[in-house]
Order: sequence, then C-alpha cells, then structure tokens
Amino acid sequence: MAVLSKRWALKPPLDAQQHAAWAGAPLLLAQLLANRKIAPESAQHFLEGRGLGYDPLGPEPLLGVQPAVERLVRAVQVGERIAVFGDFDADGVAATVLLVQTLHGLGAEVEPYIPHRVDEGYGLNIDALRALYKKGVRVVVTVDCGIRSVHEVAKAEPYLSLIITDHHEPGHQLPPATAVINPKQPGCPYPFKGLAGVGVAFKLAQALFRAIQPRDNHLGLSEESLLDLVALGTVADLAPLLGENRVLVCRGLEALKAPARPGIEALMANAGVRRGQVDAAAIGFRLGPRLNAAGRLESAMAAYDLLAARDPEHAKALAAQLGDLNRRRQELTEETFDAAEALVQAGDPGAPLLFVAGSAFQPGIVGLAASRLADAHYRPAVVVEVGEGESRGSCRSIPEFHITEALDRCGDLLTRHGGHAAAAGFTVANQKLEELRWRLVEIAGERLAGLDLRPELQIDAEVPLEEVDWATLTLLQQLEPCGMDNPQPVLVSRGVTVADVRAIGGEGKHLRLTLRDGRRISWDALFWRQGERAGEIPGCIDVAYTLEAHEWNGTRRLQLNVQDLRSAEH
Repeated sequence: MAVLSKRWALKPPLDAQQHAAWAGAPLLLAQLLANRKIAPESAQHFLEGRGLGYDPLGPEPLLGVQPAVERLVRAVQVGERIAVFGDFDADGVAATVLLVQTLHGLGAEVEPYIPHRVDEGYGLNIDALRALYKKGVRVVVTVDCGIRSVHEVAKAEPYLSLIITDHHEPGHQLPPATAVINPKQPGCPYPFKGLAGVGVAFKLAQALFRAIQPRDNHLGLSEESLLDLVALGTVADLAPLLGENRVLVCRGLEALKAPARPGIEALMANAGVRRGQVDAAAIGFRLGPRLNAAGRLESAMAAYDLLAARDPEHAKALAAQLGDLNRRRQELTEETFDAAEALVQAGDPGAPLLFVAGSAFQPGIVGLAASRLADAHYRPAVVVEVGEGESRGSCRSIPEFHITEALDRCGDLLTRHGGHAAAAGFTVANQKLEELRWRLVEIAGERLAGLDLRPELQIDAEVPLEEVDWATLTLLQQLEPCGMDNPQPVLVSRGVTVADVRAIGGEGKHLRLTLRDGRRISWDALFWRQGERAGEIPGCIDVAYTLEAHEWNGTRRLQLNVQDLRSAEH
C-alpha cells in the first residue's frame, strides 16, 4: 500500500496588527493561540482552563433539564426505581457511573444497564426496556444514546418515563420522551454544543444537586467529585477540547493527579500511567482504550464495575482483565484491518468511499478497522459485520464528507443509524446491503468530486531546529489538554540533516531517525507506521513534528514525533 503524501498548510505568521495586539506575549505562544482563534483578551482564560464569556458550570439553559429534574425528584420522593441506560464505550460507561452514583447519593433506588454490543447492539431496544419494566423500573435515563430511538421511546413511553440525555446528532424527529437533553437539538439555547455524553450527564447531575441535597454523603459526592469521570469520557470520545470541554477536562485532570477512585488508580497502574502524570494523551492512548476494550470484546459492565469499584483488590483484578482484553483488541484490530485492506485491494481501492463486509468481522472491532482504512487511504470507510439476517456497520470519515448526513440520505434502507460528522454506525437488513454500498459510494462520489483528496497537515509555525529547547516544550505544553479541535502544536524545521534511519517495531513498521540541527546536535525522531519508507529518506529534509519529552533509564531527552517530512529541496 502506497504511503499517502500530505498537503502542508503552514499558518501565516502574525501580521503587524496582530503583533501589536499580542505585545508582551512570547511570539510562538501568540502564534499558536492566534491559530486557534483565541483573542488576546481571552488568552489568559484559555491558558488557565477557564470559561470564555459564559458560566461554564450552569445547566439551566440546557433545554429539557427542568422537566427531567422534576420527574427524577418525584421518583426519588416516592421511591420509584430508576435505571440509567448507557452506551458501551468509555464515554457511555463513565456517564453511566456518574449518573448512577449521583442518583444513589440523592436517595434514589437506581441501577445501571449497558446493552451488550453483540447481543443487543447500540442504543435503546424494546426487549431491554421490557425487562427493566418487569423488574420494577419506572424511569429510564439514557446517557450517550437514545436521541434517534424514536420508535423505541414511543413503544415504551406509556409504561416508562424516559429521559434522553445524548450528544449525538438528532434525526429529523426527536423521541417522544418525558424530557430530551441534547445541546444539538433544535431550539436549545445552550451556548456550547460540543459536550460529550458524559458532559451532558454531568449537566443533569449539576441540576439535580441544585434541586436535592444528598441524603448520605459519606462518600463526599459533589460536582467536583464527578469531574474525573467527565475528563475520562470527554477525552476518550474525541470530543472537542475547546470551550466548556476544556474547562471540564482541565479540572478533571487535576482530580486525576491523585485519583480518589480505586478503579481509576488500578487502571492507571495497569496502563503504566504514574500518579501525577495523567494528561489527555494518557487518557486517549492508554486509559480510554482499556475501558473501550470491555465493550468491544465482552461486556462493558466490566469497565463499569471498575470505575465504580470501592475495593482496591477487586479493582486491581478488574484492571488486569481490561488490560488483557485491550491486548486482544490490538491483535484483532491488526487482523481485521489486514483482511479489510485485502478486500479493498481486491475491489476498487480508488473508490470515493471504501465499503467492505464480512461475516468473520467482529462488531466491536469494525470501527477501529474503518478508522485505519480511512487513515490509510484518506477516504470515508465503512466496515460491516455480516450477520444472519442483519448486518452492523461502522463508518469513519474525513473532514470533507459528513458521514451521518450520507446515512440520513440512505435512511429508507436502514433499520437504525446515527453518529457524528466523522463517525457513525448503522444496522441494515442483509438484502439491502448491496444497495446501501452502491448508494453511499454514489453520494461520496458526488460530494468529493474534484477535491484534492490528500490529508492536510496543519502546521502552526516554522522554527529552526537549533532554536528548539526545553523552554519551547514548556511553552507548547501551555496549550494542554490537547486533542480534538485543539491539536498538539505542529512545528516545521527546514534543512535538517538525516544522520541515520532505521526501521523498528514488529515487522519494521516504524522509523527511528537521528537528525542533526545547525549546531550538529543529534535529535531522536520517531515516524510511526512509515517503516516502508526507510530507503527513501533523503539526507537533508524539512520535517514537520510535535515535540515531546522521552524518558529512558532515568534520562529525559527531547524527541520529535514526526508528522511528515520531505526533501529540503522540495
């Protein structure tokens, strides 16, 4: 498979007017903040993780909160049984723990319910709601799901009060629930639309705290005590780390420096994350995947039990279980991607949308394989697990193509679907699978025609490598937590000498480079998943990279995490 070339998009340097506005600020920091549309007067708030122009903690403007609180207060007062119905990913699990613990602390009789990915699929289902009703549940609160469950809510609402909290894109019709809380729903005045599922659940918890005092608060339940869960779910779900999410995640990361939950402490230990060193990258690459692995391969209740655990020894056993599942998930992802890539190559690898299906694909892995396909080919990708009568697909897309809108145009073929611009899922009857493939490829062809379909690398600033030092890293770290919509700053250094290139890792998949700057000081650099380019690297390059600290055997060194490189004569 050929390595995709990237389009370099170097942000323009500050002009004279911007220089004047940012007077007194370090030039590189000013450039980075300006690139992220942060005004000089808002910079201090942004850097300190505070809100920009509105109270980031008030739930009152969120449409649907008031009727939801009223119904839940009534349930607590009369002793009605409540179920919190969550999704099986890290966001949904964190949101489920958050709301169950909140309601329990407020005196409610409450239980969690997370569907099994293979047996039940995503979101509300009639059988689960019927079973909850037979157990005595009379109020169901969804977290991170339900916004498109119009049919299921209509069937259950005569018997159950349903409160939908979700952050996914609403469909053309909202579910006829007792209350719907989603900042993206039409008419919602809430100023920040980017909350994760756990963020929306947190807003409901805030409103409940303001309506009812905790009955038994020996566990110290409060808004602040929930922010560790908010940070975990928000970062793991790739929600934008700007606006209110930045505020919530900053505060949650502070709490995670000394975790109060035995389950989180055990999870960190299993993942090799030391106390005091939890950042957004640690959540995104170490903690989140372990939480997700439970729902991908078995039952997400293992992840729920871990986050809710109070006994440290039980938490250690659960964390070890999730660590084992995560290793298996990594193996299956590689196997599934290889199989999916073979199907792509056997079909039409130049198609505007890649669509592969197979009965051997596991439903918990297809989304990861689709993501790898989309990254490898820079095309929207759909990977489908073919079942006996129905198939379940997972989609990943590129910025030029809104995949959920494309699925909406195919809604007449689908049993259910939903998601975001970049990621979505669906269920389809097998006899409609081929028409769905044809129609999605046609829609993508229309939308992407004439576009330069190469990944664009946004570069923040040009800096001579000899001027990069520990002070540079300290400055860059002021933008943390970095993630979706607030990426790690990418720098470019030109005319860098390549002293050595080696393929490393299993099957030589990655590159380790030794670079020399103008002072002839050596730098370590890693170029992930580019091992096949080992013989193509020229002796003098322009290199685009993020900067990080690497520690080995007690020694810390600056290291370049290469995003792309090209000949210096380019």
